[in-house]
Amino acid sequence: MSAAEVLLERIRRDGSINGQIVKVDQFLNHMVDPVLIHLLGDDIAASFANHSVTKILTAETSGIMLAQAVALKLQVPFVYAKKKRPITMPEYFAAASYSFTKQESTTLYVSKEVLHRDDKVLFVDDFFAKGSTLKAIEEILAQAGATLVGAAVIINKSDRRDVESILTLDDLQ
Repeated sequence: MSAAEVLLERIRRDGSINGQIVKVDQFLNHMVDPVLIHLLGDDIAASFANHSVTKILTAETSGIMLAQAVALKLQVPFVYAKKKRPITMPEYFAAASYSFTKQESTTLYVSKEVLHRDDKVLFVDDFFAKGSTLKAIEEILAQAGATLVGAAVIINKSDRRDVESILTLDDLQ
């Protein structure tokens, strides 16, 4: 079975869909099935294997497991943008983001020590809804002078087709 088929079966068995809300907290973003995450990560990594990716970037917290799986497959480090800036991060790039699921704004921070001008970055996350997180990541990459080589998510709930995904909202209907 493909990653999309496995994921769709899992959503139907252990999740739910209510319009734009896709509940996957029993296997993706609260309790995590590591075998499923690695299958999804392998699928995304295969799509970007020839893009000379030097780093994976995601936003804290739900994208971290997927970022790790993709990074492992591509053999590159991953970075997660933090929602709170620790005192150990004196120099940073930052941009505002709005969470559709949590209905709140936050600022994402990435240390200048881990993101550089020569980086070719793949953004990964669990969902793509309105694009606020990707917009914030693009702003951070622009501040760093790094290059975005692509964006990939598990489920794309938007009409944008330039974001690689395992499933789209249409697949869930």
